[in-house]
Amino acid sequence: MNFKRNLAKISAATALTLGGVATVNAVNNHATVQAASFPSAVTINYVPGYGVNVWSSYNNPTFTGKRLAHGTSWKVFASATDSKGALWYNLGGNQWIQAGYCVDSSSAAASSQSSTSAASKVISLASAQLGKPYVWGGNGPASFDCSGLVNYVYSQVGVSLGRTTYVQVNHGTTVSMNNLKPGDLLFWGSASAPYHVGIYVGNGQYIHAANPGQGVIKQTISQYFYPSVAKRVL
Repeated sequence: MNFKRNLAKISAATALTLGGVATVNAVNNHATVQAASFPSAVTINYVPGYGVNVWSSYNNPTFTGKRLAHGTSWKVFASATDSKGALWYNLGGNQWIQAGYCVDSSSAAASSQSSTSAASKVISLASAQLGKPYVWGGNGPASFDCSGLVNYVYSQVGVSLGRTTYVQVNHGTTVSMNNLKPGDLLFWGSASAPYHVGIYVGNGQYIHAANPGQGVIKQTISQYFYPSVAKRVL
């Protein structure tokens, strides 16, 4: 019976996480290491210009001399609850921070990666239409007008924006022309009822169905023909 009790204490005192995750030893019966319920990454959410202390352990911690700046992101390997019930995250080895000073950024990272992937597909699809003729009311794939091109390209990646510029401009979030990302939409004319639309592809360039004489082309944003508003829809 004593052997079984001792074995149970030993098992409860040690938690092991695998697959590149750090091994964490619980040194107190009041502390619990959680092997699964923790974010894969966190962002420090403290005070701009200041940092959060990194500790050697989550129970009876010692300051390591290292601080993590507000707004920086870090991978999380394990989590643990100390004897007072406070949650801690392990950043690898003997590096622990209090969970209350950070926010989960793993879902944001996944969302960002998804948006980047969708933008790459949009640019590839738009580029594949270069050289095709401009036809008023053209919705592809043989010919396009400006909003028809946008409707066609984005529908191929599962994004429904509507058929006309008047509808398309109401989607997404307005972004600054100084903060454009590939996949953003550029509109010309009234910000609420534009007459033209193009797809920003990076490096100051966009693809659009220009007019009957030019068809679908890639151009550089210029002061002569400057967009009135940009929308982020991915």
